[in-house]
Amino acid sequence: MAEADVITKSKDVTLLEVLDRVLDKGAVVSGDIVISIADVDLIYIGLKVLLSSVETMERLRGAPMPGAREEPT
Repeated sequence: MAEADVITKSKDVTLLEVLDRVLDKGAVVSGDIVISIADVDLIYIGLKVLLSSVETMERLRGAPMPGAREEPT
């Protein structure tokens, strides 16, 4: 049984297991905040946060991008 199946079928998932999985795979959280008065938008904030471990980012940094071609040396 795969690790993902074990986590999703388990009834008790701890915060540590969720955090470990997010840091191992990485996650992007995005959102918008709009502050308005009388239906007039005064402030708009767009947020994008990347959650990942340093080890995962180092591993992905060395991986080629999908569709990218290598430059001749």
